[in-house]
Amino acid sequence: MAAFIIEGGHPLTGTITPQGAKNEALQVICATLLTAEEVVIENIPDIRDVNNLIQLLRDIGVKVSQLGKSSYAFQADNLRLDYLQSDEFVQKCAQLRGSVLMIGPLLSRMGKAVITKPGGDKIGRRRLDTHFLGFERLGAQFNHIAERNVYEIAADHLKGCYMLLDEASVTGTANIIMAAVFAKGTTTIYNAACEPYIQQLCHLLNQMGARISGIGSNLLTIVGVSTLHGARHRILPDMIEVGSFIGMAAMCGDGIRIKDVSLPNLGIIPDAFRRLGVRVKAEGDDLVIPRQRHYEVQSFIDGTIMTLADAPWPGLTPDLLSVLIVVATQARGSVLFHQKMFESRLFFVDKLIDMGAQIILCDPHRAVVVGHDRKLQLRGGRMSSPDIRAGIALLIAAMSAKGSSRIDNIEQIDRGYEDIEARLNALGAKIERV
Repeated sequence: MAAFIIEGGHPLTGTITPQGAKNEALQVICATLLTAEEVVIENIPDIRDVNNLIQLLRDIGVKVSQLGKSSYAFQADNLRLDYLQSDEFVQKCAQLRGSVLMIGPLLSRMGKAVITKPGGDKIGRRRLDTHFLGFERLGAQFNHIAERNVYEIAADHLKGCYMLLDEASVTGTANIIMAAVFAKGTTTIYNAACEPYIQQLCHLLNQMGARISGIGSNLLTIVGVSTLHGARHRILPDMIEVGSFIGMAAMCGDGIRIKDVSLPNLGIIPDAFRRLGVRVKAEGDDLVIPRQRHYEVQSFIDGTIMTLADAPWPGLTPDLLSVLIVVATQARGSVLFHQKMFESRLFFVDKLIDMGAQIILCDPHRAVVVGHDRKLQLRGGRMSSPDIRAGIALLIAAMSAKGSSRIDNIEQIDRGYEDIEARLNALGAKIERV
């Protein structure tokens, strides 16, 4: 198991470019299963979760060719249907959260899929009910095989319908969209997730010949087609990595430019940092974060304490609350964080408290951070990364801390951030992988 050794207190300066978006990559790579023709995808991040998904596609018979550093061609013209039913395939799916996005395409094109509970971050319950209910509304049937602890899902013919999703699940919406593209008639999805990654998936599918309207809203209409063809698609910059870099620049930056961020697709993210007092300047499609000697938490108009809470798009993504909490530890003022979606995601704050942060964990979903105003520097320590986003938050804390820190289980960070130590060391950080 690998670890990072971080020597804190080194200011970061220079320019950094975000990788391709992990969450979009998982969706559009799975969408290549919907056609026998070649689909080319550019700006794919070189990270553990994406690489494992690409290997899983190879295992089931997809021809995968790497065209460049971050460009791949996928052709699913000869899938191994016997392997899709095997215990080996099910076990591999169980280790990768992104594998759940294969269900919709396989059900739509092949008429059946076998699934088990997928792996991923240990951040609390991540139920799949939205996926299952959507597939059932389209006409699929489920059969639980207890001895293998898997579900078989099958449908001779999917039929379009109206459905109101019980939650605006991103992966659930993506899966249902991919299942519905071949369904007979019209499918209407209300309370659909509308993140930029869902929009990108819809744009790719329309390039491939799908008929999807309402893109960018929470009401999607999908008119079923009989076949899809090849296409070329470029993945957006990763908004979570952009937000992580803003946090790093606020905590330990001496002037950082984040290049080519696709500003219209960042939504409320820059403003969330501005609410903590962080100065964020847009220059074209770049973000410039100057050195932050002090930054003061804003209050609401009525003078009450600032609250930052996650919400479905265009609200604040839950994936950045961990980074915002770390940034708040050095702000002037106090702020309440409300993590609504996952009940275990805030538990990492115990590690920040050990480093000297003033944080009150009210319950599994809420924490109050009392900022140090840079009068008290965090101190280095030994910690372990519980999930991708907590891992990068702890790395930011360690880079800003006094002394050396060790972060174990950095394979979690590798799942979402490409070659992160080399990219940050180029800005002046002192991070060693051991």
